[in-house]
Amino acid sequence: MKTSLFSFLFITFVSVINAQIATPDVYTTKKGDLKIQPLLHASMVLTWDTKTIYVDPSGLEDLDFKLAKADVVFITDIHGDHLNVTSLKQVITPKTILVMPLAAKLKLKKANLANKIIVLRNTQTTKVNGIRVSAIAMYDLPESDNSKHVKGRGNAYVLNMGGKRVYISGDTAGIDEMRELKNIDIAFVCMNLPYTMTVDKAASAVLDFKPSIVYPFHYRGKDGFSDVNRFKKLVNTDNKNIKVLLKNWYPKTLK
Repeated sequence: MKTSLFSFLFITFVSVINAQIATPDVYTTKKGDLKIQPLLHASMVLTWDTKTIYVDPSGLEDLDFKLAKADVVFITDIHGDHLNVTSLKQVITPKTILVMPLAAKLKLKKANLANKIIVLRNTQTTKVNGIRVSAIAMYDLPESDNSKHVKGRGNAYVLNMGGKRVYISGDTAGIDEMRELKNIDIAFVCMNLPYTMTVDKAASAVLDFKPSIVYPFHYRGKDGFSDVNRFKKLVNTDNKNIKVLLKNWYPKTLK
């Protein structure tokens, strides 16, 4: 009986720990494995070619997760769920390279970071620590000067790591710049009202640019969580070749 009780408690303990952070996924590239670790909402950490790469680190101080230091950080926009100075300082060192739009750099000015900052505007490209980077537009539809995400302020990114092309949408509607993407291996696509787009519009955009794999992320909105299972059904009803991966971007157990 004691053995059975111990086994039950151990399994329960492991289940709680595993509920904190989604399990990572690993993909083969021409230059070693690419490991993708979802963290929280829009935040993730990638490891590739001995490099540790963060995207939009925010809220990480609340996670029960050992954070590696960053070689590169990509910031998409100025809002707190993408640009968070507390979380950023937690993962960077003086050698960390920060890649961001101009508006994010200006907002960081008071933080007095000693890091090298690379500013990219929409359509610009660069290479950072072996990663080929293209900045892609991200914005709301219909376009408006008063929208939460105006065209030209923020960046989505396409990262090429060892031949794997990874698209990270940032906060956006299903814009032409997304729909016209080509040869995307892995995509991260947002869907949360009233901040970005509906599940249906996200699915429609994905069906247009046809990534091999898509992760719905950034799916907590004003009224709760978007229906990612519906997103998966919409995508796979029309195209069974697109692999939709549903991960837990909202850990249940925090510190």
